[in-house]
Order: sequence, then structure tokens, then C-alpha cells
Amino acid sequence: MSHWIAEGPENGPLFMFAHGAGAGMEHDFMTAVAKGLVEQGIRVVRFNFPYMVKRGEDGKKRPPDRAPKLLDAYLEVITHFTEQPIVIGGKSMGGRMSSLLAGNGLVAGVACLGFPFHPPGKPEKYKGEHLATIEKPTLILQGERDTFGKREEFDDFDLSDQVKVVFLPDGDHGFKPRKRSGHTEPSNIALAVENLATFIKEVYGEK
Repeated sequence: MSHWIAEGPENGPLFMFAHGAGAGMEHDFMTAVAKGLVEQGIRVVRFNFPYMVKRGEDGKKRPPDRAPKLLDAYLEVITHFTEQPIVIGGKSMGGRMSSLLAGNGLVAGVACLGFPFHPPGKPEKYKGEHLATIEKPTLILQGERDTFGKREEFDDFDLSDQVKVVFLPDGDHGFKPRKRSGHTEPSNIALAVENLATFIKEVYGEK
């Protein structure tokens, strides 16, 4: 089995899409977002981090690798596909890893879908310090109710002028709203895709 999936027009703007901590590149969320971007003319590469590759081989759940190993694996995939600066991003942990690579010359922009600012219920364990000084265009798509960083917490987050935040109505960490909100998971994912596609095309247009 391949450790990555590449889809969409070969001459389209390239988006490298990393998965979250608990589910790999073929998770429904990853698939839905990738499909939406492909329909917008964007080429999407999804890949599995090493620990997720091992899970696929033996079926055993294991925690994510440490950040240095994740970042090395991420760069390996990027350099396999391109020698030019591209837009990279990911779901939760994958988005955080993407943002940690913002200083790399092969990164033109970063998109984070559900940024894990802190573990649920533990705001003191903040993981977004580097977003205050990030110098590349960065998009954060965040569910309003995301327990890893709710909308009302953003007043306390120090974010660089390069960071744009879009909130998904009543969305949780996977952008899923409550039924009574009047919003739906597909409509929130469609909204996320729309904003993400616009961001990716804008970054490539600026180069």
C-alpha cells in the first residue's frame, strides 16, 4: 500500500495535506476535504506519518511519533513531490506540524484545520506560541465549539498579522455542529473547503 494519495490536476496548485493524531489520510474528514479541493482544481497530496504507516501494517494503535520524527517525515514527502514552495496544511496535529515548518523555504503558506491550541480542558498547556511570529500566510479554520481552542478563547491568543482565522458555525474539532444549530457537517466542510481553496489560490497567485 502506498504511504500517500495524490489526486487532482497535475498542473493545479499543490496542497500537501497532513492527518491528525488519531486517524490517517483515508479518514472521512480528510477524504471529504481533499475531494472538495480537487473539484476546485487543486492537486492534493495526502500521506501517512510513520506511526500511522505501522498501524496500517499490523493493525496496532500507537501514539504519534515525536515532533522531530513527524517533521522529518513531512519534509521527506514534500521534497518527493516538489522543489518549489507550496502550500501545506493539515487536520489538528497535522496542521500544527505544518505550522512548525513555516520557516522552511519549501513552504509558501500554511493551513490549519482545527488547530490544537491546547488539550481539551487544559488551556494552560498552550501550543500556539509560534503563531505569534509566523511570517508565512496562514489560515486557521476552527470550529466555534472546538474544545482544543474555542472561539471565545481567541481574544487571549497572540497571533501574527499573517494569520487569518475563519470560524465554522457551531462546529466541534471536526467541524460538526449540533443539530439544533441549523447547520450541518457537510455545509461546514463545504465552507471550510471554499475558504481553503481561496487561500491556496491566493498564496500561489502572490508568488
